[in-house]
Amino acid sequence: MANQLLITKKDGAVLSVRVEDGKVAQIQAQPEDAGSLLGDIYVGKVRNIVKNINAAFVEYEQGKMGYLSLDAKVCPIHTDGVVSDGTRVLIGDEIIIQIEREAVKTKPPTLSGTLNFPGKYVVLIYGERTVSISSKIKDAERKQQLRGFLRNNIDGDYGFVARTNCKDASDEKILKEIAFLKQQLENIKKFGVHRAKFNCLYHAPDAYLCDIRDSYDSLLESIITDDDEIFNRIMEFAKIYQPEDIKKIKRWDNADGKLDAVYDVTKTLEHALMPKVWLKNGGYLVIQPTEALVSIDVNTGKAISKKKDVQKTFLKVNLEAATQIAKQLRLRNLSGMILIDFIDMKDADYNKQLMDRLRTEFAKDPVKTILVDMTKLGLVEVTRKKVRKSLYEQIKDAQDYSKSDL
Repeated sequence: MANQLLITKKDGAVLSVRVEDGKVAQIQAQPEDAGSLLGDIYVGKVRNIVKNINAAFVEYEQGKMGYLSLDAKVCPIHTDGVVSDGTRVLIGDEIIIQIEREAVKTKPPTLSGTLNFPGKYVVLIYGERTVSISSKIKDAERKQQLRGFLRNNIDGDYGFVARTNCKDASDEKILKEIAFLKQQLENIKKFGVHRAKFNCLYHAPDAYLCDIRDSYDSLLESIITDDDEIFNRIMEFAKIYQPEDIKKIKRWDNADGKLDAVYDVTKTLEHALMPKVWLKNGGYLVIQPTEALVSIDVNTGKAISKKKDVQKTFLKVNLEAATQIAKQLRLRNLSGMILIDFIDMKDADYNKQLMDRLRTEFAKDPVKTILVDMTKLGLVEVTRKKVRKSLYEQIKDAQDYSKSDL
């Protein structure tokens, strides 16, 4: 069945819903009238340096602070209001920074002086004359070819990351995108250094447009929306950045029923915000995000009723739980440190089967997810890269933003 990206509005939020094999695999949300800060580039002012953590706190908008690690090899671009010599960061400096990670719970946004300009095929990275290839590209010959091709096109203080879509892209398409991204960087370097503090030099596209850009081209068959305004914005975006994808963009016909109802968007969203997830075999998960980590508890529930070999039952529940956990992490956009308390199993081979199942399922996630190990207490440690907020926080932000306009 076709893999699709649905974009719709609901309760003050724009939902970007990825459907794979007929089922909702991922939901992202942003306030309807407010874009995400992720990827935006500002002229910020350094307000404080904390030496014991080698970091700076930078005011990027009036009254809004972000965290900038000073461990990076690349020093941020200093503007005309420079205080230092431009090779280090000092209090009072005005520097060009990018929002690398949104604020999460009580933590401020993470900033970077290494500017990233993502495209469909490559990411241009200012300050690093290196080439990296997406781990999703498995063809060794193609990886070597891309590495050489991109190295030959570095003629400035920048490098590239070849994205998964590079796998099947022609050199002409990649070169055209590189030229566009290089122009974005040159504009920042040329004009940004003359702008005053707190100026936004570059607005990243809305999150749902980024979801279109970041989709795997060979897998995405259609982009569907039931909203005229969103349809027009997607078309404008595609004409400039991805003209080859215009044919995939479709306006939903309500004669086929409501988009929400046909794809069970509301029902899936409601379930994704609940802590308990039932498994088909009678067991269930309890998912609890906390300030420091995400805890997931696997319970037998009704699964052990009238079963003689409980260890085999435990294995069955754990294996189904492993598959469901990988789906829930992606659906809810849970990230950071994740601790999973599976049902204890005495058989070492059963535990190996469980860990193998987790590795297989995590490998399907577009976001980097690492299975660390199983502790002596039987807890499974997992890390998932943090980029956007969790789905719960995204929905809450949209609701709060909607209320603030009342």
